[in-house]
Amino acid sequence: MRDFSKNSHNKEQVKSASRLAKAGTNEEQIKVRTLEAEKEILEIQSIRLENERDSLRAELARMRTPPLLIGTLIELIDDKRAIIKSSSGPQFVVQIASHIKKEELTPGVRVGLHQQSLAILEVFPKPQEAYIRAMEVIERPTVQYSDIGGLEEQIQEIRETVELPLLHPEMFEKIGIEPPKGILLHGPPGTGKTLLAKAVANATNATFIRVIGSELVRKYIGEGARTVREIFEFARQKAPSIIFIDEIDAVANRRIELGTSGDREVQRTLMQLLSELDGFSARGNVRIIAATNRIDILDPAILRPGRFDRIVEIPLPTLEGRLEILKIHSRRMKLSPEVDLESLATITEGASGADLRAICIEAGMFALRDQRTQIEHRDFLRAIDKVLKRKEEKAAFFT
Repeated sequence: MRDFSKNSHNKEQVKSASRLAKAGTNEEQIKVRTLEAEKEILEIQSIRLENERDSLRAELARMRTPPLLIGTLIELIDDKRAIIKSSSGPQFVVQIASHIKKEELTPGVRVGLHQQSLAILEVFPKPQEAYIRAMEVIERPTVQYSDIGGLEEQIQEIRETVELPLLHPEMFEKIGIEPPKGILLHGPPGTGKTLLAKAVANATNATFIRVIGSELVRKYIGEGARTVREIFEFARQKAPSIIFIDEIDAVANRRIELGTSGDREVQRTLMQLLSELDGFSARGNVRIIAATNRIDILDPAILRPGRFDRIVEIPLPTLEGRLEILKIHSRRMKLSPEVDLESLATITEGASGADLRAICIEAGMFALRDQRTQIEHRDFLRAIDKVLKRKEEKAAFFT
């Protein structure tokens, strides 16, 4: 009996020893795995730090690089040599770095030159004025053709002149005609000329460049012509594009023999504009829209076919047009059932689209003044009296 208990005790000791050995092995494996994971993390951190070190060294080396001189390429002699004009004035025959692409080396391009050997090390893009880049309309206008009332015929003409050549140029090729080069919109103020241009910009995927005519009139000699030239070059780079010149009469008024130096500078700008209108291809991806309130003072040279092939009059709206415009501007308004838009269109003869929009806004303001949530017919009558009376007073003041 004593031997049996002794053997049992020995077996239990062996089992406990084996359990302890296994536990020790598991702990060692866990430690090994933990160390391996820490090693991997440290290796990743080491690689990241090495990359940062290399990046900082490269940045430091770049900052230590001596500055380049600015020059202008005059002529390309062969694949390895060129004639340049330095910023100080003299001309030199210099070497061309092997990494420079030869198609980038065109006469007149700006280049970076080594300080000592004057070798061409870099080709710079052509400078562009910030105000020209700012003329690009980044956000597409929200105006649609359905937001313009009473101008169905004019909408058709502007779509044929601007939208169709950009979206379907093959149609003109099939029938063998050139699309109109440009379109000139003229008419009284507030009749929807700018709205039409915005609607075209919305309907096409073209870059829309908006220019005010007075922006082309510059202070110093030659600046206005250079601005015109750079605007058209910018439009070609952004093609397909639409150039909209608003208030073109500021720069394209009739030329006279006598005048001040400022008048002569405006004439130089006009001649550059005429040159650009003649120069670009009619079937190209650059379309031109211009607008003016005073077509009677424009120079005949800009009105001839070949420059603005279509001259479209935007007249004051007719009775049907006024009714349509009132419906457009009042479609989101909460109107009383008694409001009669037809009678309102009848008594607003001579009002422009902008006047009718102002009448709708004023009618809403009268309703707000009386703390009402609906606009009544009498609000429109008061608004008509206010807006049209103010328009008559302004007309009487300027006459």
